[in-house]
Amino acid sequence: MTFGDLMAFQTYIFTIGGGLAGLAGNITNVFQAKGASQRVFELLEREPRIPPAGSPTTTVADPAAAAAINRGSVTFEAVDFAYPSRPDLPILRGFNLSIEENTQVALCGSSGSGKSTVVSLVQRFYDVQSGRISVGGHDVRDIPPASLRATMGYVQQEPQLFGMSIRDNVCYGIQHQETQPSEDQVIEACRQANAHDFVQEFPEGYDTMVGERGVQLSGGQKQRLAIARALLINPRILLLDEATSALDAESEHMVQEAIERVMVGRTTLIVAHRLSTIRNADKIVVFSSSGGAVAGVGKHDELLAQCDAYKQLIQRQTDQN
Repeated sequence: MTFGDLMAFQTYIFTIGGGLAGLAGNITNVFQAKGASQRVFELLEREPRIPPAGSPTTTVADPAAAAAINRGSVTFEAVDFAYPSRPDLPILRGFNLSIEENTQVALCGSSGSGKSTVVSLVQRFYDVQSGRISVGGHDVRDIPPASLRATMGYVQQEPQLFGMSIRDNVCYGIQHQETQPSEDQVIEACRQANAHDFVQEFPEGYDTMVGERGVQLSGGQKQRLAIARALLINPRILLLDEATSALDAESEHMVQEAIERVMVGRTTLIVAHRLSTIRNADKIVVFSSSGGAVAGVGKHDELLAQCDAYKQLIQRQTDQN
């Protein structure tokens, strides 16, 4: 064998060996992808318990139920609920609450007592195990989820912003609708939320990019944009879940001022701990520390005189301050 034949043979062997080694690695990747995709397809093919938007089962059969979503009253009747992941741990037990139209109701109590759960159930993120939740006198299960939620503005403790412009973030969630909000409507929503002034200070105004998760904005600015987004649909029911708890004093003042302005003429459900947020509510619901039960219902002065759980809550907050 010549030296040239030997080198050609070795090169051939190395090429074949490298190819086989790479093939083995690719086969491993194929099986990994197959295993991962199995879970993905399970989720895609899963039948949701609550019909999603666009499903044929979301058609409104009862005209009276369709009109109910334009009313602002909310009623909980003997509601029992536990999260599907923890069915043995009830969150609400025989829970009753009546919220009249155009009133402000505050929910307060210790962490884990069920306040945020009430907000989730109003939007029908979950269905109750027993009892009934009604909006405008009609069971929420008779109203299409998409139509129900379209009448509600929801502001969370941690606002969800995306790596888009301020305008796109305020309009997020309604791009699929045939009628898009005008520039004047966006500006008016931001004015009501005390956001227009700081937006105007940016060189690019409403075209300013906020960065991923809104990293270019302060906590108070992000929260005010979240309020503007909720107001853009002109909601009949406004849900505020700890909307000011993570803010400093100055930012809280600006956000609280915006909240007080936008609550007028709407049914508002507020989850809060701070006295400044709840003391002027038409009704304050105090949750028991054990969870699932109501320790007291009334106005601020009434609860201070009659409800020990509320007095303790206010006293702890006073001591912290």
